[in-house]
Amino acid sequence: MSERQAGGSLRGFYMVFGAVALIGIGALGYNLVSKAMGTPATTLVNLEEVRDDMRLLRDMAVPVVKGDPEAPVMVVVFGDYLCNHCGEFSLRERPRLEEEYISTGKARLIFYDFVLDPTPEAGAFLAARAARCAGDQGRFWEYHDRLYRSQITWAMESDKLGSFEEYGEDVGLDGREFKACLNSDRYAQEVSANWEMARALGLGGTPAVLVGAEGGMSRSLPNYYFETIKRAIEEILSEAAAN
Repeated sequence: MSERQAGGSLRGFYMVFGAVALIGIGALGYNLVSKAMGTPATTLVNLEEVRDDMRLLRDMAVPVVKGDPEAPVMVVVFGDYLCNHCGEFSLRERPRLEEEYISTGKARLIFYDFVLDPTPEAGAFLAARAARCAGDQGRFWEYHDRLYRSQITWAMESDKLGSFEEYGEDVGLDGREFKACLNSDRYAQEVSANWEMARALGLGGTPAVLVGAEGGMSRSLPNYYFETIKRAIEEILSEAAAN
């Protein structure tokens, strides 16, 4: 994992995530940043004025959700596109999670960006925005995985914007629409709020995986492997069945 592993329990988890688990991807009605079209936002937006308001920050930190919104278990993942372990989770572990639990309606996956290095040179912030722009055309997860498959390549490129536009073509996006989104400030606020939320929760590394149930306590897991996530999900499902 990048930086330190997350472990233990988060008592405020349900309070923070319960109300946003159904939102999915999209912009909310806040407008703290405004850049001219044609200038890509490449680093964090200053959200100092809402940093201490957890409820407002929660509403601004829009996740990307996959699976049945009525699924009894939430699997929350904070990931960074420059994190190699995040790539391993997305490309190796997540398919098993989706097959056994997401596609069967037993759990839903909730993804938050946690850009560990938000500098423009690193490109991870722009990558997070690019994936969300792809989401406008229903291709978030395809683009998300494309970024991880080419992680080493684009990380070393000086022209990251060009690489990201090329990946859009690879996953079948309308190039004009995607380029317009990428070359703007769209989703800069959401990605920035995701970062603030991760910091507020004390998450020091990625991928951070948390598992919980509607109306109940949730906990962060010691690692991102499918078998670990499976045990946590089965515990929740067993408790629900017993009650």
